Amino acid sequence: MTISLTPTLARRLFITKQRLAGDKPQSILDVVRDIGCLQIDPINAVARSHQIVLFSRLGNYDLGELDRLMWHERKLFEYWAHCASIVLTEDYPIFQRLMNEYPWSERTRAWTKENEKLRRYVLAHIRKRGPVLSRQFEEAGIDPKAWVSTGWTSGRNISRMIDILWIGGKIMVTGRDGIQKKWDLSERVLPDWTPREKLNEREVVRRAVQKSLRALGIATPTQINFHFTRGRYPNLQKVLNDLEQEKIISRVQIDGDDPTSRLYKGAWYIHNDDLPLLDDLQNGAWSPRTTLLSPFDNLICDRKRTESLFDFYYRIEIYVPEKKRQYGYYVLPILHGDQLIGRISPKMDREQNKLIVEAVYAEPNAPKSGKVVRQAIEELAVFLKADEIVYGKKMPSVWKRDLK
Repeated sequence: MTISLTPTLARRLFITKQRLAGDKPQSILDVVRDIGCLQIDPINAVARSHQIVLFSRLGNYDLGELDRLMWHERKLFEYWAHCASIVLTEDYPIFQRLMNEYPWSERTRAWTKENEKLRRYVLAHIRKRGPVLSRQFEEAGIDPKAWVSTGWTSGRNISRMIDILWIGGKIMVTGRDGIQKKWDLSERVLPDWTPREKLNEREVVRRAVQKSLRALGIATPTQINFHFTRGRYPNLQKVLNDLEQEKIISRVQIDGDDPTSRLYKGAWYIHNDDLPLLDDLQNGAWSPRTTLLSPFDNLICDRKRTESLFDFYYRIEIYVPEKKRQYGYYVLPILHGDQLIGRISPKMDREQNKLIVEAVYAEPNAPKSGKVVRQAIEELAVFLKADEIVYGKKMPSVWKRDLK
């Protein structure tokens, strides 16, 4: 039997599973366990993306707690999930399999083979002197074949080899000096309690599918494939069929008569462990919040899903020339209840310790009062420890009085 739910209920389930509604989570680990991973991005216009993702769920939390979990207790580590991400050490068996079977291109495999001397040098240097920063390596005495590309990796042989060793699981990030990574051998980074269970491909996909689906609430196969271990779900449909036959997951359909209902066609799934939560939400157990989201937040990282569930078009304009930007350099969407009601274009002036909100935009479905938006911005300012909030002139007339 297929379970039916409305688009509103689908959104509320997704938002609740993302820990953006209901009681706030108690810890960083609670958040990462529920959403699967925290995508890392180096842009620091406001704060680092993974820090904003945690702020959206926890509020004004202690950044030192994240450092403790990563660099001292080692309960979290950096690896490739959505993209470069922070993931759970308890999920290491999933990632270990992916490390061993990363789908390198023929070109990369050939380059690595030709540069075996460089590979041995990097590993020996880390073994002897680790933890080390990338910039502390020297290529003296080594003549690596140049890595030529049209992108930013061109000619950066040490960096390229470090990436290959990291993705292959030989080395790991053991700390940071600012944004610079410190590298060490994985065997010296991982704690003794790290689970070492050897999983076959089918079991890895079974576990990853369930983590992805539970983070999404309900999802199509394409959406599952885009989350958690993004793009690493061989034989996905076969695994979904098996899980359905075993009554671990169920099919759902979204019944909507709104203009986006055509986007809800096809197979959707829910994890059966989430059926009680779905019942609770259906019976009115909905505790909405208002908060700001990172451009890389797990709620909106799948742009097509965001458009279908929220009717909200969002693209990052960092690489768009300034005069051609529609909204701004680093734009944070505003989540209000089960709707995305607008976006702000902020930047943190660290010299003057001011949060500058250059522009605010409202969606057609936005509430008439801007008080909830002002409160969300003020909560961000508290998290950033800003002394002042400065608003620019670009803001919707409907919210102007409240924001001023």
